Amino acid sequence: MVNQDNISNKVRTVSELADLVQGRVFGDPQTVIRGIAAIEDAQSGDITFAESVRFLANAAQSQASAILAPEADFDDALANGGLSSKTLIQVANPRLAFAQLLDLFAPERYQTREIHHTAVVGSDFRHGANVSVGANCVFGENVRLGDNVTIHPLVFLGDDVEIGDNTTVYPNVSLLRGTVAGKSCILHSGCVLGADGYGYLTSGGKHRKVPQIGNVAIGDDVEVGANVTIDRARTGTTRIGRGTKIDNLVHIGHNCEIGEDCLIVAQVGLAGGVETGKNVIIAGQAGVKEQIKIGDYAVVGAQSGVFGDIPAKTHVSGYPARPHKDSLKTSAAANQLPDLLKAFREMEKRVAELEAKLAAKGA
Repeated sequence: MVNQDNISNKVRTVSELADLVQGRVFGDPQTVIRGIAAIEDAQSGDITFAESVRFLANAAQSQASAILAPEADFDDALANGGLSSKTLIQVANPRLAFAQLLDLFAPERYQTREIHHTAVVGSDFRHGANVSVGANCVFGENVRLGDNVTIHPLVFLGDDVEIGDNTTVYPNVSLLRGTVAGKSCILHSGCVLGADGYGYLTSGGKHRKVPQIGNVAIGDDVEVGANVTIDRARTGTTRIGRGTKIDNLVHIGHNCEIGEDCLIVAQVGLAGGVETGKNVIIAGQAGVKEQIKIGDYAVVGAQSGVFGDIPAKTHVSGYPARPHKDSLKTSAAANQLPDLLKAFREMEKRVAELEAKLAAKGA
């Protein structure tokens, strides 16, 4: 197996890459790879991928020097010379292998492994080994950072914030009082965790703010997109489960409980107290009413409006959200409305003509 610590740059042989992705080599294992690209962008020295046999011909015509290919019988193609100029790495899942190599060839991440002299740090600050803190960061009191934490410039961490090992926080992120982030998380620029939940009490025509005294906690391996807002709980904790991935411009209200390994896509809005199970998918621009419960492995379609609980393993869509098949039928019927209206008006006209004739005969 390849020991990456012994390789000082990003140039690899196909043999080394095959070891990393547990693939089988067809062609020259010593082919040198300097980069990675999609089929249409690949140049000599790059490796690309063909997700299925259907895309293999396009990959073979590209400028790439090697291809991540699916498990298939290549004997005929190799015998006919169709792939003769390409070195292949055959893998069970080319898309996954491509993702692994993207991580390998990615540009070096920001890591200073020091605390910049312009950072303003409150009392009782504690941190683990190999911490990076960028320029002009501001930390409150009692902040805790684990090992290998990377804090980019212009980040604000409020009092009592805790961040686990190997987590990366990008510029202009704000983690407000009491926020807890787990290990190996990624928090993208502009996200705000721990702002007050939207709580008001209306009395005498005036809206009085209800104090929001809870916090936000995100589990290990959570990714939070750019400009996401996750509100602190009124009391208790707003929780994001381990492995959940949140796209850009999502709002998660106070006291929500998001399960493990969920996918929440851009511009989703969750009102306060929403609870989801594990492996839930909420597609773009969906909105969910307060206190709704969504079961394990449920799917909420894009632009859906959810006003009632959703059982586990259910696919809903539409406004209001209903079973996806029913929503498709409704959409199909709606598309027929112009023709149905035209037919109805023609029938009205014919009925009126028949009534006129009958009235004339009666006279």
